[in-house]
This record gives sequence, C-alpha cells and structure tokens, in this order.
Amino acid sequence: MQSITINGSKRESVGKVATKALRNAELVPCVLYGGEAPIHFSAEEKSFKSLVYTPNAHTVVIELGGGEKYEAVMQDIQFHPVTDRILHIDFYQLFEDKPVTMQIPVRLQGNSPGVMNGGRLMFRKRKLTVKALPANLPDVINVDISKLRIGGNISVMNVLSDDYTFLHPDNTTIVQVKTSRNAVDETEEDEEEGAEGGEAEAPAAE
Repeated sequence: MQSITINGSKRESVGKVATKALRNAELVPCVLYGGEAPIHFSAEEKSFKSLVYTPNAHTVVIELGGGEKYEAVMQDIQFHPVTDRILHIDFYQLFEDKPVTMQIPVRLQGNSPGVMNGGRLMFRKRKLTVKALPANLPDVINVDISKLRIGGNISVMNVLSDDYTFLHPDNTTIVQVKTSRNAVDETEEDEEEGAEGGEAEAPAAE
C-alpha cells in the first residue's frame, strides 16, 4: 500500500486553550494510538490534503523530529460543521505482527452486459472494511463486472481473499444491475440467438 509522510511536532499541552491556538495557526491537533501510550502531536493542515481529500487508501509515516518516526493509519477525523476545516485526527500505530482494520476503496473493472442492455448499475459499496497485517493491506479491491447481467449482483463472498478478512457479512452486496423501462429482456435475447444458431445448423432437406 502507498504511504504518505506527515511531518509534525509533539504537543506539550493538550488543553482547550492550546488546541484553539493550534487551529488558529492552521495546525491540526492529532493523537497516535496503539503504542505504549498515546502520542499527541500537531501538523500543518495542508499536509493532510493528499491523505484526506482522495478516494484512495494510504498508510502514513509520522515524523516528529529527532529521528522519531511511526507508521500508522488514519482511524478517525473530525471536520468543522460549517467551514469543513479539519479539527482533529486520530491515528493508529502499525506493527508488522498486529492486524489492523481499514477501509479500502472498491474499483469496478470491465463492462456489464446488463448495463449495455439498459439496466441500471447500483454501486452499493464504494469502500469495504478489511482486517489484515499491514503488509497485506490492499491498495484497492477490484471487482470484475464483465459478466454482471440484469438482476445479478456481486457480493463480498465473490471477492474473498486469503490476505485479508472482510468485516462484512458474505452476502453484503457490492454492486448489482437492476432492470429499467428501457432494459432489454436478456432471456428473450438469448433464446433468439439460440434459435438463429439452430436454423443455420439445420441440415438441408433432400
């Protein structure tokens, strides 16, 4: 999985007054959990742009100066209800031998025959939550829809992997194709193709 580096500074004070001062200076207060004790730090708001405002999933390298470096994933983020500015971010420290939970984006591949015949594609799960060792975290979960016809669906059970565990029921629908007014009856279409093929192969009468 791709990684983004965040350069920050440890926070000596974590009270409301200190937090407000950080935000006024366009710094984001953050906490890193998962180690022996929580680590409070701050970083420039603009440094989170590539991490927050993207559909992609990333791990994070937090550098706090003096050679102090931690690998982590973002666990929670709070935005201002009016301005949408970042108010606070929680991170979780990564360890090679400890599984971590993370949301991974879903990418659809191929063209659905059902959609080409007028059906409506319903993309139900654009992200899926997985649990895995850091080394096994995928950048994206690819879902092939090239055989998805009207009335069909692809669920979690169709994309299971040995590298990670989905934290969803196996029957959770990821994507499906529903019928619409303009949809072609694919069953009738198949029957017509079969009939045409049969006529072509019929032996000539003597």
